[in-house]
Amino acid sequence: MFVFDPMYFLFVGPALLLGLWAQFRVKSTYATTRQMPAPLSGAAAARYVLDSAGLQNVAIEQIPGQLSDHYDPRDKVLRLSAEVYQSRSLAAVGIAAHEAGHALQDALAYAPLALRNAAVPVAGFGSTAGIWLVILGAFLHMNAVLIWLGILLFSGVVVFQIVNLPVEFNASSRAKQQLVGLGIIDQEQLYYVDKMLHAAALTYVASTLQAVMVLLYLIMRFGGRRD
Repeated sequence: MFVFDPMYFLFVGPALLLGLWAQFRVKSTYATTRQMPAPLSGAAAARYVLDSAGLQNVAIEQIPGQLSDHYDPRDKVLRLSAEVYQSRSLAAVGIAAHEAGHALQDALAYAPLALRNAAVPVAGFGSTAGIWLVILGAFLHMNAVLIWLGILLFSGVVVFQIVNLPVEFNASSRAKQQLVGLGIIDQEQLYYVDKMLHAAALTYVASTLQAVMVLLYLIMRFGGRRD
């Protein structure tokens, strides 16, 4: 329904283009930094960061997929893709340290992380249900109740994306500080790790902008209608 509406592309198009550019930057910087050697593997670097912070209880596991790395706050487990887990490259230690940064946030009860974790189920439900309720309301002769309920549910996605930004930025900041502070990389290597993490951060900015613009589109396109 939305894909045939020029107004949709007017709102969301710039964010989609930014997202494509961000994905290109991530792939290109990752391809470069994965060729640059590091003294430790991603798993070893993450273990060093965690142990130095007294987080010996946080386990590290290898999982399938590429760039599927994440920290699970429920099980206190750092899950790293095979390449990041095993590789001794700047890309691997940068990504692993970033995910370890989330574990540090969790241990320090970093408030935005707690808010993000609480918003995950709402965002997951709202991203699908919200859109479908708006579509259903539009087909049912512009049913305002369904439309605004859908818009409200989709707002949870926007809240999640906005809260997620400081979480990701802070994790990258912690990662860079720990990598240099613990002597895993030097200042020259930090330049390349910073470029990679900056490119990754741009994808979160693009996702947030896209969610905001979709919400504005839904409000402008459907929110003003009445039964």
